[in-house]
Amino acid sequence: MNRYPRDFRGHGPNAPDARWPGGAKVAISLVLNYEEGGENCLLHGDAQSEAFLSDIAGAQPWPGMRHWNMESLYDYGARAGFWRLHRLFTGRGLPVTIYGVATALARNPEQVAAMKSAGWDIASHGLKWVDHRDMPEEEERAQIHEAIRLHTEVTGAPPRGWYTGRCSLNTVRLTAETGAFDWISDTYDDDLPYWLEVGDRNQLVIPYTLEANDMRFATAPGYIEGEQFFTYLRDTFDTLYAEGSDGAPKMFSIGLHCRLIGRPGKIAGLIRFLDHARAHYGVWFATRTQIADHWAATHPHRRIERPSQMTRERFVERFGSIFEHSPWIADHAFDLELGPAHDSASGLHNALARVFRSASRDQRLLVLRAHPDLAGKLAAAKRLTPESTAEQASAALDALTDEERSRFQRLNEEYVAKHGFPFIIAVRDNTKASILLAFQTRLANDTEQEFTIACAQVERIAELRLKDQLL
Repeated sequence: MNRYPRDFRGHGPNAPDARWPGGAKVAISLVLNYEEGGENCLLHGDAQSEAFLSDIAGAQPWPGMRHWNMESLYDYGARAGFWRLHRLFTGRGLPVTIYGVATALARNPEQVAAMKSAGWDIASHGLKWVDHRDMPEEEERAQIHEAIRLHTEVTGAPPRGWYTGRCSLNTVRLTAETGAFDWISDTYDDDLPYWLEVGDRNQLVIPYTLEANDMRFATAPGYIEGEQFFTYLRDTFDTLYAEGSDGAPKMFSIGLHCRLIGRPGKIAGLIRFLDHARAHYGVWFATRTQIADHWAATHPHRRIERPSQMTRERFVERFGSIFEHSPWIADHAFDLELGPAHDSASGLHNALARVFRSASRDQRLLVLRAHPDLAGKLAAAKRLTPESTAEQASAALDALTDEERSRFQRLNEEYVAKHGFPFIIAVRDNTKASILLAFQTRLANDTEQEFTIACAQVERIAELRLKDQLL
């Protein structure tokens, strides 16, 4: 099967109402990445020094060498930045989610004790703070399991959430396959949680952020002062708060790092933002596990039969009648590059319509001729397809007077005699009166014009039929 795995649809045009506790307009997730002691370093058995997310401009890894300056910047996060942030969050009674690198947590027992004392949500940030991009699948799987083991040993409880960060193409699947996590966050693709089906596992995903994130202090373009960070967080919050006030509450993730936002000039911007957000009514500061628990209880996953995952036989069986008596359209559509975007009514309609539009004129004419006359002999003999029967009944065409039936039959005959195919109209968009008016109007059109109109109406009928079956 030619299947495209990326999901461009997500929640679609009508995202679910998050129904945050207390009717909150926005849920704010404060995430503190704890990586100090888990980064690339020869002391940790790595082949080179760290080069990512520090205040050293243009840092490069030093193969086979320790980088004293880089190590000291990471050390600052543990020695000073963490405690400054700990005082800020505990002083304001704000819940925090820790993304804890297992080896970093093991090297920082006092900080772990402070996290636990504060009641913070300690999720796993992997075994080491290294790039998983080129890591073989079996090695990554082994590291995930070792991260869970070490995390449990160090903190006293297994992690309920996971975020790798520098992940591979396999990371999300591998973490979901463990069945160990209430949530994973290695995506940046939505403003709300969503469910991901990985084999038999229904895995909750809570998307994270790389833009409302203090890592931008260490990248170009990025923030150069705390005020810029505050401004971006404030503008994001104000937008999401307004959306929530309009009935579409969202989630706001904020990514933080001890060695970055823990600096005095940078944390000042975070403090301004927290004061701004807390001055608003209807703001839920929550850990990611609290968000996961709420979402699982409020929006439990429901598996559906997905068109992009069907066999050819099932696909044609299910959708072969969408275009009247023309299962070949479904059969050809099955061979297109289908994916999650085609598991909705509008998405699948696009695929089926593409086949119909690219067919020859003679093929499309056969589809037109497969449609029954409105209120014609097949209807009278109750020989219409179930779809056509329901459609004609929607405009009361199954309950005509003798005079009305005679009029429809006369118009049908005139139309077919002139154009060579039946009069086709999306009955469910119309009333009996508007159908009769369209009949009279379209009888005056030339055949080429009517062919175009009829094809468009066939597509509309197909769209309505699909909406009966799919969201």
